[in-house]
Amino acid sequence: MSIERVREFFKRYGLESKIMEFAASSATVALAAEALGVIEARIAKTLSFKKDDSCILIITAGDAKIDNTKFKSEFSMKAKMLSPEEVITLVGHEIGGVCPFGINENIPVYSDISMKRFDTVFPACGSSNSAIEFTCEELFHYSDGVKWIDICKGWNE
Repeated sequence: MSIERVREFFKRYGLESKIMEFAASSATVALAAEALGVIEARIAKTLSFKKDDSCILIITAGDAKIDNTKFKSEFSMKAKMLSPEEVITLVGHEIGGVCPFGINENIPVYSDISMKRFDTVFPACGSSNSAIEFTCEELFHYSDGVKWIDICKGWNE
């Protein structure tokens, strides 16, 4: 199970006990916000995009949407999300539990500035009923972030 992979990842930092598991699904931004009792914007969703024969991950605020023009400007390619099968194969987690922890090797992870307006955010932990609370800087650190980017719309309008 993917959550076990994430639990093992966090053991090296002594953070495995911070993982929260819910009786109900947290597979979507709305369900995660409901399970956690927070606004949807504070859910840190991890999106996976095709890049050559591999992928990149982008973590955004729950209310943010990818701006295709900004994406193309940042990455010099069109935004093409992975299929559910590609997500499992390339990332190592299933849709609904995709997160930047315990992922396959050599996947660049970027964080969008849409999250920086919050003290803490809640990314998934490899399953459709889990999350962990981190500051934005902790999330960037533990996801081995490449850099902060500005490629989203809808969150600051």
